[in-house]
Amino acid sequence: MNTTLRRIADMYIDGFRNMTVGRKLWLLIAVKVILFFAILRLFFFPNILSENYDNDADRAEAVATALSRE
Repeated sequence: MNTTLRRIADMYIDGFRNMTVGRKLWLLIAVKVILFFAILRLFFFPNILSENYDNDADRAEAVATALSRE
């Protein structure tokens, strides 16, 4: 089992080491994913607790109240 996993890992490591065009494509994919999640976070997941409450105690109370509602 250990040798099989090692052979699979070696195959992927060797494949990535010998890439030429693939490295640029993986870099492009990584940049696009990072930008995609950054944009999602900024526009679709605002930090409502920071905007609506001044301190941690008020935020904790709001979360506890929201969780305990039926």
